[in-house]
Amino acid sequence: MSSRVKIMAVTTVIAAASGLAWLGAAAAFDGGFDAAPQLAQAAPPAAMPPAAGGGPADKGRMGHEMPAFSPQKMCVERVARRAGNRAYLKERLDLKPEQMALWNNFEKAANDVTAKDKARCASLPTEIKTPPSIVDRMTMREQFMKARLDSLEAVKPSLQALYASLTPEQKEILDRPMMMGRHFHHHRG
Repeated sequence: MSSRVKIMAVTTVIAAASGLAWLGAAAAFDGGFDAAPQLAQAAPPAAMPPAAGGGPADKGRMGHEMPAFSPQKMCVERVARRAGNRAYLKERLDLKPEQMALWNNFEKAANDVTAKDKARCASLPTEIKTPPSIVDRMTMREQFMKARLDSLEAVKPSLQALYASLTPEQKEILDRPMMMGRHFHHHRG
């Protein structure tokens, strides 16, 4: 493969990833993908009868039925993903015995944050059928960001101590940029 084709392929991948990152950020700021452009359908979906929860209150901005949304489920998934990422990183770092005490301190701080996050998740609604107002979305986002900042501040000192003990190869593993919850590997030509 010529270097020109490789450069074009890498550029295309980066442009696509940037577009997805922008779309995700825009959707998060606006409160979700419900305002995204809708694709045309051959036939409109059948409406649920009012006794089954259908009716005018379940219509979204474009007249389509709004699926029920569970903030609690989304929160629990996010917490589980973070715990899984920690386990993955521990395995990938291949820590030396002298690094394990620092990892344990970091993991204890992260587990304490996880316990608080689980309690916060349990307090969230299990289902929202009508879209929240923009003020409600801003309030929810603010609460989420404050909780996330508290979490970062709780974990940062132990992470800094662990990071200082890592080899350059181990630091490279942690330094990879994260994109939408997964490690995003830059392809070098």
